[in-house]
Amino acid sequence: MPDIDDIKEGKKYCCDIPQECEGFFLKGSNSMDWGMKNRLARIFNPKTGRTVMLAIDHGYFQGPTTGLERIDLNILPLAPYADTLMLTRGILRSTVPPAFSQSIVLRVSGGTSILKELSNEEIAVDIEDSIRLNVCAMAVQVFIGGKYERESIINMTKMVDIGTRYGIPTLAVTAVGKDMARDARYFRLATRICAELGAHYIKTYYVEDGFETVTASCPVPIVMAGGKKIPELDALTMAYNAIQQGASGVDMGRNIFQADSPIAMIQAVKAVVHDDETPEKALDLYNTLKNR
Repeated sequence: MPDIDDIKEGKKYCCDIPQECEGFFLKGSNSMDWGMKNRLARIFNPKTGRTVMLAIDHGYFQGPTTGLERIDLNILPLAPYADTLMLTRGILRSTVPPAFSQSIVLRVSGGTSILKELSNEEIAVDIEDSIRLNVCAMAVQVFIGGKYERESIINMTKMVDIGTRYGIPTLAVTAVGKDMARDARYFRLATRICAELGAHYIKTYYVEDGFETVTASCPVPIVMAGGKKIPELDALTMAYNAIQQGASGVDMGRNIFQADSPIAMIQAVKAVVHDDETPEKALDLYNTLKNR
């Protein structure tokens, strides 16, 4: 038991120094609870306010994608270079070592394959599993303009409600089907709807004309989706332009793990995102690391 007679009175109250209330570094996130901010601060680097997410969740609807045939051999060597991994619970449990220290964004929507209507998804992971897996965010696909638009929006809002209850952010992923326009007007619509309904940050595609209006009109952070595989310089240029036009990071998959040298490519992408390196200098870095 403590000896109450021996307690020394405190002296260092520093009455002349007001206590500071530090604002959170991500836009639209200052009013969140501590746990929510802490998880976002593991996804986004507090020094730069940006993130390099490595997306490897493609298998949840299209099976063993090229480059993802063996996660243990092809992806785990890349993982230490990413700020966060975006993946499914099956891959997390079966393949990722528990000692892995980077943050995890868990895919929690699903229900159809590439053989069916992709927008017909539901919530496929219980919040209790997200808690058990200690994830930093939960990713839900939203199909604005798709056949099951309403259902996908409700999926997202349900995860926002449940995730907020337990301090886990929700990432809204704006899907683009073959019949949906890929222009700034569409992405302004899609990202703003997701933000208005509570998504804590949003993954969307880059467009050359007007992308800065997409990021400006969205009150929460946007990360750029990498999309299909394109030449390395083109991918680095796309990432650079997205960052310079207001994106808070990238979530790239095929443009990293399908590159000739994936380890070199993810480091080049990091240079663009966190160091504002130009695409040309990042490509030089890529070639140097590739040829070692």
